[in-house]
Amino acid sequence: MTSLSIVVSKKKSEQFDGDLLVLFGGQDAEGNLVCDDDSRILIPGAVMKNEFVGKEEQKLLLYSPFPGSGRIKAARIAVIGLGKLHKETSEAEKNEILRVAGGVVAEMCNSLKVKELGIALPKYCEIDEAAFACSLVEGVHLGLYRFLVYKKVDEDRYQGLKKITVFNAENDSATRKAIARAGVAGEACCTARDMANEPGNGWTPAKFAKFGEELAQKCNIKCTVLEKEDMQELGMGGILAVNQGSHEPPKLVCLDYHPTKAEKTIMLVGKGLTFDSGGISLKPAQGMMDMKYDMCGGAAVIATMQAVAEELPDVRVVCLVPSTDNMNGGGAVKPGDIITHYGGTTSEIENTDAEGRLILADALAYGIEQYKPTCVIDLATLTGAVIIALGHHYTGLMSNNKKLAELLKEAGDVAGEPLWQLPLGEQYVKQLKSTVADIKNTGGRPGGSITAAEYLHNFVGKTPWAHLDIAGTAWDFTEKSYIPKGPSGTGCRTLIEFIRRWNNEQLL
Repeated sequence: MTSLSIVVSKKKSEQFDGDLLVLFGGQDAEGNLVCDDDSRILIPGAVMKNEFVGKEEQKLLLYSPFPGSGRIKAARIAVIGLGKLHKETSEAEKNEILRVAGGVVAEMCNSLKVKELGIALPKYCEIDEAAFACSLVEGVHLGLYRFLVYKKVDEDRYQGLKKITVFNAENDSATRKAIARAGVAGEACCTARDMANEPGNGWTPAKFAKFGEELAQKCNIKCTVLEKEDMQELGMGGILAVNQGSHEPPKLVCLDYHPTKAEKTIMLVGKGLTFDSGGISLKPAQGMMDMKYDMCGGAAVIATMQAVAEELPDVRVVCLVPSTDNMNGGGAVKPGDIITHYGGTTSEIENTDAEGRLILADALAYGIEQYKPTCVIDLATLTGAVIIALGHHYTGLMSNNKKLAELLKEAGDVAGEPLWQLPLGEQYVKQLKSTVADIKNTGGRPGGSITAAEYLHNFVGKTPWAHLDIAGTAWDFTEKSYIPKGPSGTGCRTLIEFIRRWNNEQLL
């Protein structure tokens, strides 16, 4: 992916002589085909036979020589349907239609082993060409994703798309900037996917630390890694308790992007549980191999910092990834044990498989005290209960601040990663009361996602805070052309969009 070159050309698309040239068609309000003249000349037979009517995700592949046109030099032409995409279409709907179309293009590139792709921006739909190019190219980026690190090298293996040339852009500068934004978001999301696809013995807490340190070396970001000894000195009993049964020492990776004139601070916290056996409260064997994905929250926030390092926003952005695995070795924390979190709150451990909230609690309390953020957003594959509530189509959102929640929902909609807000409240807090400690780490099955969020709520004070439970969307997310099987990278593009839209918001 990093070798993909994208250029905006002033030449006519008919001069493109690469492997595949993409044109577009759509529908009017009555469902009739609408398209540019170049597309209509090429596909009269398909239109007459209703083989192409411009529906979303519809595709038509043509080979040279092309009917009705001897001018076009490309080896193949694909006409992609955009459905009823119009000027009045909402920003979120428009972005998603175009990302999906980009994913369809990526599927064709992979199947046809395309090395050079041409995209002719359409004129018929009256949509801002920069916005069109941004969402479409982002979809291509995301749809091209493959994880082949552990597969044998085949000399005939397709090495991937190398170059995209965009045609018909009237405003070259704006389109180039938009495409660059698409590339940043796409690369960051694919980085998060790479981390999640690594096995538990391939991506460890030490790898999170190494990624953070290497990122800091390349750009103006400070990286601090708290080791086990630091956590013991600071009293981070949550991270230490989860790590008790493991051979791998824990890490708390802290990244700090701090521009000189920044007035506000956004803090991101991601659960970096690199493998979750459940500890002594052992998970069933079926599906346990997917627990290498339990670090998707950590992957999303640290990959977001990769985008921050490239785009250099005016706001300070801090990222914390508490990382360990959760194993059931001889020293493992036991049900009934009592631990003390950073800051002194004691917690009774009812279930050692409710471990994510333990490591997040320490990171939240420490980060808020250390960095004094304007707002805090945490991401975690925290509860199976959120999948029961929302399936694999929405990320669960819980927050103590109405405006922060709205800003995140807007960013999620634009990114194609929708959020659904669930309530918080004293009735859920009561479920976490313990007779022997300040709180206990589970509140029973009823409202399990909400009580997990209420556990974290104890550690944020009055700081505007939002919790995103991505257990249902981090993998097995809604099937789309640009989302692969396995980890989706969800949350990363939402955070990038949130940071891009930030305008020194007053949240209190």
